[in-house]
Amino acid sequence: MATASDISNRIIEAVMAQKLAPGSRLGEQQLAMLFDCSRTIVREALNQLAARGIVTVSSRRGWYVIEPSQEEAREAFEARRVIEMGLIRCTPEVNKAAIKQLKNHLSREKAAIKGSDVGLRSFLLGDFHVCLAECLGNSLLADTLRDFTARTTLIAMLYQSSHDAAQSCEEHVQIVQALEKGDLALAEKLMQSHIGSVQATLKLQTASGDPLAQLRNALSPLMTPEQASAKSAQDLHTRPPKTRRGAAKTPDEPSTYLGALL
Repeated sequence: MATASDISNRIIEAVMAQKLAPGSRLGEQQLAMLFDCSRTIVREALNQLAARGIVTVSSRRGWYVIEPSQEEAREAFEARRVIEMGLIRCTPEVNKAAIKQLKNHLSREKAAIKGSDVGLRSFLLGDFHVCLAECLGNSLLADTLRDFTARTTLIAMLYQSSHDAAQSCEEHVQIVQALEKGDLALAEKLMQSHIGSVQATLKLQTASGDPLAQLRNALSPLMTPEQASAKSAQDLHTRPPKTRRGAAKTPDEPSTYLGALL
């Protein structure tokens, strides 16, 4: 029988593998059937995840995976930046065993990028940061980074990140190379650049944007028939080609089906 920790760990893994998208519903009864356990154990697991900021509950929707706001997205990336750069800065040296473990992780990343398992690729790219914290000897921060990495994975899905997996892996390689050379200042700088490049690909509104933009757009005057006709003609030139009805989803599209956990 699965424990609460088993269930919460599997849900975290599914989020990091992009198998559970933001807003995915997590029914207590369905989870109890999947993990062959009582709803009490499931509820304990979900309460653990709620405390870690991964799931939430409402009287109307029940339990579901969080959907971070834009402000929460910025805060999550800033938290990761502070933690990971600080972790490198406070490390006196990186031993050979740690470098070997990091290189083994990078080998798995590269293999996953060449393969077709999108979930494994996504998980390994995120887990690199957890592995780094473990290799630098801080298991407490490793647990914290696992949660923050899961949150930023949800953010990347919600705000349509265009960051390339191969680019992310190459940035990881450069960080490990700097650590191997003992150049911790360079490793810290590369980590800052890496987290910034991932954040920069998110489709977030800038903080200086118009706070009334949505309402302003909704309450703007209706177009005249002539204006509508001109806009339609312009859209014909800029509209992307339509996809065939009933076409299969791309492999990169995250699943919100609870069965993806297994």
